[in-house]
Amino acid sequence: MAWTEDRVETLKKLWTEGLSASQIAKEMGEGVTRNAIIGKVHRLKLSGRATPSRPPRPRAKPAPKPRVTAANTPRTNNTPMARREVPIAPPPLEPAPLPSGEFATVLTLTNHICKWPIGDPATPEFRFCGRKSSTGSPYCDSHASQAYQPQSRRRRRGPEGAKAALDALANARRKVV
Repeated sequence: MAWTEDRVETLKKLWTEGLSASQIAKEMGEGVTRNAIIGKVHRLKLSGRATPSRPPRPRAKPAPKPRVTAANTPRTNNTPMARREVPIAPPPLEPAPLPSGEFATVLTLTNHICKWPIGDPATPEFRFCGRKSSTGSPYCDSHASQAYQPQSRRRRRGPEGAKAALDALANARRKVV
């Protein structure tokens, strides 16, 4: 394809009107490609356009979700609404014996037995909870509530809360052993 003076003038006119390289190529027809248009525009050093062929999309950020605090908690009858927290049942400290009378060990675990460890694994008294586990969970209901805490509870706990939780677990193990 040869660039005649008429084609160059047409290209300049369409480019300044804001048409894209693809649109100009269609308009000029006769084997003119988008890449040929782009190349000629660069060689002619044509600058910006009057208006873009497509208006730019607004780049709006999504509105932040409001955080619920004590100050902005909705009130009903002049009392703050209580947060719905699931109470955690205290986990059983003693392992449950199996129907055979023995306690659950690594060799006796099945898909339907709670696999929560109780005691120190280095001692012969180490056992697993042994109660019936929930469907789809390796733990019974009370141990599952301790293992799978809602994210809000984990966040609220500061370094002091984490240390207190670890101390409570250590004390519970000492009582069992």
